[in-house]
Amino acid sequence: MRRDIPPLAEVRRITEKKRDAWWTVLLVDPVATPLVRLTAKYTRITPNQITWGAFLLGLVSAAFFAFGDWRWLIAGAFVYHLSFILDCMDGKVARLTGQGSVFGAWLDFVFDRIRVAVCGVALMAGQYDRTGETIYIWLAAAVVFLDTLRYINGLEIFKIRHTMRKQIKARVRAARRAENSAELAFMEDLLRNNPEADIEQDIRQAATATVTPVGTAEVAESAEVAEFAEREHAPAGAAATATATEAAEVEAGDEAGAEAQNKAPARVIDLHQEFRHRFPVYLRARSFFLRHRIRTHLVSGIEFQMGVFILGPLFDSVIKATIVSGALLLVFELAIIYKLLLSTRDFTRTIDSFEREEVATAA
Repeated sequence: MRRDIPPLAEVRRITEKKRDAWWTVLLVDPVATPLVRLTAKYTRITPNQITWGAFLLGLVSAAFFAFGDWRWLIAGAFVYHLSFILDCMDGKVARLTGQGSVFGAWLDFVFDRIRVAVCGVALMAGQYDRTGETIYIWLAAAVVFLDTLRYINGLEIFKIRHTMRKQIKARVRAARRAENSAELAFMEDLLRNNPEADIEQDIRQAATATVTPVGTAEVAESAEVAEFAEREHAPAGAAATATATEAAEVEAGDEAGAEAQNKAPARVIDLHQEFRHRFPVYLRARSFFLRHRIRTHLVSGIEFQMGVFILGPLFDSVIKATIVSGALLLVFELAIIYKLLLSTRDFTRTIDSFEREEVATAA
């Protein structure tokens, strides 16, 4: 038995994400987090072993789905949810025990994609065998396609945002070499690290959005933002992303923390300014969800899977559940793409503002 495992409240703080899918927050974390604490404290089970367990349970649920009968559909839905609970536990155990690894992340990702594909084909094959309706063949292809599209789109959007942030950081570093300029932080990082401040920020913006014109994505240097940036300890380059390059920049920023205290307040770049101004109602809705740790992307890959593999089989309505889940997934993916479009416009205006500053400095 490990004696260094903290109480449940502390385990929740360490392992649960500040923002997560509503299905995970409401139906998985209340079960998974206590199990994570018991697993870490009383067993030697590793995160990778839990990943394998989730994958094998997923295959069992696929076998149940393939039988096609409603009793097997219910059994498959139940086992699939157990599989998803284990799938959430592996990362939590890794964060709690410090056993996370790059290979473990890869294994989890690959097994997730295989599980969705196998379960999708098995579910639709079972229903096709039972009814003979060819629509199930098309639905099997749609499930695999939409799940793949979701992750490809997410990866590409992440890469574009990462590229924009790196270019902005390069401009700021160049300016800092020329003069003792302010430190840099991104608004989305500051808000992500402090959901309470996120709520306050959104409420303030929503209250003023109707009277404030949409300006450029210039650097925010108000007293409130500066105080928030200092409280969050966000020096130049301290962007919270999952890449090794970003991690190195965070470490470099931490080493320069003592020097940053003597410099100007952090310069905060907001690459979602236009989106915030266009949709003030969205900001208030997001504030509500953030209070409950729920992200506003209400239908992501997780909810899509739950609709297809749990709700559809439980209510013996596979066709309707798959079509509705797929349509909602596409709607929210298009919303993310639109948000990215507005973000690229903010990025362009931000780069232009840097160029104007350079011209003014040279003059």
